[in-house]
Amino acid sequence: METVKYVPDLLALTGEIPEQSIVSRTFHTGEAARAMIFGFAAGEELSEHTSTKTAIIHILSGEAKLKLGEEEHMAKAGAWAYMPPNLPHSVFAISEVRMLLLMF
Repeated sequence: METVKYVPDLLALTGEIPEQSIVSRTFHTGEAARAMIFGFAAGEELSEHTSTKTAIIHILSGEAKLKLGEEEHMAKAGAWAYMPPNLPHSVFAISEVRMLLLMF
């Protein structure tokens, strides 16, 4: 049985984001889900890739260009995206971005 996990401030998990860097931290790995926080310096990118897992992206701060399959979206704080397994996707940070990634 999994235990309760509480994180009072997701944004603090990335700390400062150095220029020309992407910071990531896995803060939960459980039986059903994995949670990671990403911090992108402006201009940084996760190039197109796929995952065998279902995933959700939630933009917490900043502005990013998300490519989800053939669709492109300008995503700001509060944006949310569901991705089925094997969907090609990428993230490009227009400004400094903090992003929550949940994988199931």
